[in-house]
Amino acid sequence: MFKRLFGQPAATPAKSLAMVRNITVGRTVALDPLAWRRLGADTHFTLDRDALVITAQGVVALDGGTFVHRFYTDDHVMLQAMSDDEAGAASYDFSLFTPWSSAYPPGERERRLWRDRLSEPRFQGAPEGLPEYPRFWFSDSEERQPPVTLWETIYDDREAAVPYARIFQTCMLYARDLAGGRELMIALEQEPKGGDVSHEIMIGIPLEMAEFSA
Repeated sequence: MFKRLFGQPAATPAKSLAMVRNITVGRTVALDPLAWRRLGADTHFTLDRDALVITAQGVVALDGGTFVHRFYTDDHVMLQAMSDDEAGAASYDFSLFTPWSSAYPPGERERRLWRDRLSEPRFQGAPEGLPEYPRFWFSDSEERQPPVTLWETIYDDREAAVPYARIFQTCMLYARDLAGGRELMIALEQEPKGGDVSHEIMIGIPLEMAEFSA
């Protein structure tokens, strides 16, 4: 079900899955729709339900002992949390993302142009039907910055015998302030082991702890 985004399974043994505020594969997350309705008509974030059935989850190990935990539905809605531990007990900085666009670059030229777009201080989203987004990472600089690279390991089984996939990602996070709050946007290149390279855009919102539960 995740082959379009994640490619074929890897064969590396896995640790037991993290659980962030009771969220893991097989659980349902209840959302407060006010989290995005408060942004009003100006937002590009849309979601047609207030419950997410989690069918896969990913983990990213960052430098300094910080982890990114991601929880996915079958239609690629993503709930994300930061944590100071791999088990997800010390979690914070929650956000919710929905897919906006997906494309497969035909060659290296298109991949280079995409990485160039991700290096600019502002993302020009007109080709994808989006407004301009200021960079959130490296927001204190107007200089070009290389996008962030990371590996995400994906699991679709709570027992976590083996990961479903390993994906190399080149990405940048953006944010724009609206009258009702902040809208996020992440643009990335995904390069799964055994799969095709794709360029993805996801629109997101920050989540308060009281706005979701499992």
